[in-house]
Amino acid sequence: MSEGHSAATYLGLAAGTAAAFVFVLFVRRRWFSSISDIPGPFLGSFSVLWQIIHAFKGHTEEATIAEHKKHGDFVRIGYNEVSIGHPDAITEVLKSQMNKGDWYRIFSLPDSRYVNQMSEVDAKRHIAKTKNIASGYAFSNVIKAEPYIDGALQLLEKRLDSLSEAHLPVHFDEWFNFLGFDIVGEVTFSKQFGFLDQGRDIGNAIANTRALGIYVAVMGHFWWAHDYLLANPLIGYLNLQPTMHIFDTCLAAVDARSKNDKVRKDMIEQWIDMRKKHPDRMDEKEILAAAVANIGAGADTVSATLQALFYNLLRNEETLRKLREEIDGANLAEVPTHEETQKLPFLQACIKEALRFHTPVAFGLPRVAPPGGVTVLGRHFEEGVILSVNPWVIHRRREIFGEDADLFNPDRWMTDSGRNRERYLIAFGVGYGQCPGRHLAQLELSKTTAMLIRDYDIKQVEEGKSWRFETHFTAVPYGWPCYVTRRRRSSEGSNRK
Repeated sequence: MSEGHSAATYLGLAAGTAAAFVFVLFVRRRWFSSISDIPGPFLGSFSVLWQIIHAFKGHTEEATIAEHKKHGDFVRIGYNEVSIGHPDAITEVLKSQMNKGDWYRIFSLPDSRYVNQMSEVDAKRHIAKTKNIASGYAFSNVIKAEPYIDGALQLLEKRLDSLSEAHLPVHFDEWFNFLGFDIVGEVTFSKQFGFLDQGRDIGNAIANTRALGIYVAVMGHFWWAHDYLLANPLIGYLNLQPTMHIFDTCLAAVDARSKNDKVRKDMIEQWIDMRKKHPDRMDEKEILAAAVANIGAGADTVSATLQALFYNLLRNEETLRKLREEIDGANLAEVPTHEETQKLPFLQACIKEALRFHTPVAFGLPRVAPPGGVTVLGRHFEEGVILSVNPWVIHRRREIFGEDADLFNPDRWMTDSGRNRERYLIAFGVGYGQCPGRHLAQLELSKTTAMLIRDYDIKQVEEGKSWRFETHFTAVPYGWPCYVTRRRRSSEGSNRK
């Protein structure tokens, strides 16, 4: 037999063996899995292709809602993953002590040496990390930064005034991100990044974050390869990673603390104190990991919610009128205080509705069935099966939020039944996986909305034009530029100094 013929034979055998392996794997996953009886999209019955395709398309939330409408409370969206759309899954899945899905591991930034609260999948270790960083996120600590947050908001208005005077459009997808980054920088380590001051995307942070969204959505399914790609320490060493500028800023801030005792009790300082008290349970890497995760997650989510609120207010004139009437009648401070905003019930209803209607996180939140399996909604799932709950699916349940659940309607929160619905609002997550930055986010949302609604008339450059948004992990909109104009108010209704 010739050498060429022999090589061709071996290649043919290898191809045949590979094909047979793929066929057997397909058959086993499709028909002989413990979740084979659960309906769902065909691609999801033997692979993660359905999830990857919709991650690229950018509307996983819409596709998941459609599958639940078609198949019911259980939908098989991956060969080993079931999406659960029933509201009881909030308690039985998200509030359980089940470990998070491995998909979360991809959030270790800049690489797997820095496991943060988001990327920690072990429930017990996650809870331990929460205790370590809880003091920084506590409302009693966040509220101390309010004067510095006020400075960022005043700078935002200064920039909006300049754009208004020049009759230039305001791109809120950029400016709300600028605000989010600078506020998170201020409360984390007493240092704004300078986005508002410079009025631009410094270091392409926002552009990089959006590009990383696709990477995260896809590579989360192949988290084991992440260490060889963007999480490769060599990438960080060569400064090629998109998030390195944030990491370097955090590293410099921590280093500066070792040389200066006269600093604010910001988040970094709280964590450094915690490490001094408990060096056995918290090391320096955990401080850096928490800071980077805080900055990486704190801007997009707030920006998405603020955009959702203002975008939908422009499409609901009566709602906007009602909100403005409440705010105008409150005689708020020049920069509304958090305390003042909590006394404005319709403002809080509008914020809740924005969080429900356009939840920043649009992917399913995965948990893993523990040893021995778990029973959810009367159905037993074997160990290792991934059970995910998509907030968008829950937030569109008509038996909870009414027949108009597909519409933006803040009035749904103004009744007794509305208050009962709050336990089903999971925009910040629930259980041990609840977002630690929720107090800061709610403070930002309340103060920013009250101030801008009071101070500006806002209209789209192309009135009624629909925005665009893609959901890779977060659902951040763009493409709806607006003109802003300072409102003229009577002296009686003018704000306090």
